[in-house]
Amino acid sequence: MAAAFLTHLGGSRVEVRSAGSAPADTVNPAVVEAMAEVGIDLSAEVPKILTAEAVQASDVVITMGCGDACPYFPGKRYLDWKLDDPAGQGVNAVRPIRDQIETRIRGLLTDLGIQPRA
Repeated sequence: MAAAFLTHLGGSRVEVRSAGSAPADTVNPAVVEAMAEVGIDLSAEVPKILTAEAVQASDVVITMGCGDACPYFPGKRYLDWKLDDPAGQGVNAVRPIRDQIETRIRGLLTDLGIQPRA
């Protein structure tokens, strides 16, 4: 959801990579539904494994509780966001997580000097 919001709100002004330390085989259908409610289509997305190369190529790395499983490179900006895990949750539980992520992404973009798109 964070990558989708970053792409949606940042547009061509940001390059987004999305991956997980232990990704599921498919995107949670409740996440797909919750994101569709705000106009973002994740139905064709496929979870990807986090690689050291992806982290090394990034300026800002947002983690959500991956701990030691996430590669660390000095000089990168790391943000570890403590959020409820949407895995196995229904859409009613996913909506507040989605909204928290959107708020944080908007704040990050503003912090980076990028005006989020409407």
